[in-house]
Amino acid sequence: MLTEKRYLVLEDGTVYEGYKFGGDRTAEGELVFNTAMTGAQEIITDLSYTDQIITFSYPLIGNTGVNTEDNETLLPSARGVVVREACNEPSNFRAAESLDSFLKRHDIPGISGVDTRSITRKIRDKGVLKAVMTDDENHDELIELLQTASFRTDQVKRVSTKSPYISTGPGHRVVLIDYGKKENIVRSLNALDCDVTVVPHNTTAEEILRMRPDGVMLSNGPGNPEDVEAGIRTVKNLIGKVPLFGICLGHQLIGLACGAKTFKMKFGHRGSNQPVINLATGKVEITAQNHGFAIDGETLNSTGLEITHTALNDKTVEGIRHIKHPVFSVQYHPEASAGPHDSEYLFGEFVNMMEIEKEANNA
Repeated sequence: MLTEKRYLVLEDGTVYEGYKFGGDRTAEGELVFNTAMTGAQEIITDLSYTDQIITFSYPLIGNTGVNTEDNETLLPSARGVVVREACNEPSNFRAAESLDSFLKRHDIPGISGVDTRSITRKIRDKGVLKAVMTDDENHDELIELLQTASFRTDQVKRVSTKSPYISTGPGHRVVLIDYGKKENIVRSLNALDCDVTVVPHNTTAEEILRMRPDGVMLSNGPGNPEDVEAGIRTVKNLIGKVPLFGICLGHQLIGLACGAKTFKMKFGHRGSNQPVINLATGKVEITAQNHGFAIDGETLNSTGLEITHTALNDKTVEGIRHIKHPVFSVQYHPEASAGPHDSEYLFGEFVNMMEIEKEANNA
């Protein structure tokens, strides 16, 4: 049973008292919430959560434990985990360790026994907040520091691979630019026989084109897309020269490279039940999402981009396509694990796009 006290201190002066589990360090970050009922391991290991403290709105987290197969990265970079109840005796045939053990191993602090509904409602009302997780009972100084604190903007640089590597397959050659990729993007491409070369975030268009890829994948990742200047430059120089498919941050970079603008959302979309409508088919897809920025649809005029998908809840842009070049992207995660899988077909569309371009170039 958890008995040691831990505190979650918010920049607006609110303090939540709970119980300590996971890592021992004091950690500050942007406080966000996720509404998913499953997939806590995949969420915690998603590098898009770099420098963020994740609040799970679902009340019981950790009951299936942590296994060795479902990580989206081997080195998670979330700042902290907030839950109503942490299960320390998991029951699942795949469980290799408890959530507490996993977080301790990666020095990620957790707090349990707090009112996560209250935190979620506060973020919905006020927007994302700066917060600190601490064992210190003196909070006044921390609140003052939070109110004037500014966080780092180099998240992509810190989490991207430092050198290229290959995940082999017998089919199309795909270069995946790693801005903080989820491992399931590689798995999804491999499942369609793609040969995947993962490259660092600052790889230039010239270097990528020398690899003679059939297509380029732009991954998800953390932070403000406007801070990823090398990525915007690379995407701009790749458009029209090779098929492109972007996911999440990669989607935003395509928008910026074509001249659109992005904006920070009040509390973002983070969960696995986000409804999105495909404007071409009229069908609604239930999607997994994790983003705090979005493309401003009103800035797409004269960019060569058209909207293909929108969010049903708030009408934000969820998908775009270039009207002239083989380029498309979505704000959500078609590779989502543990699901939903409504949008997996997009990887097939990418493969078809590569095949069409290959035939046209060989004609």
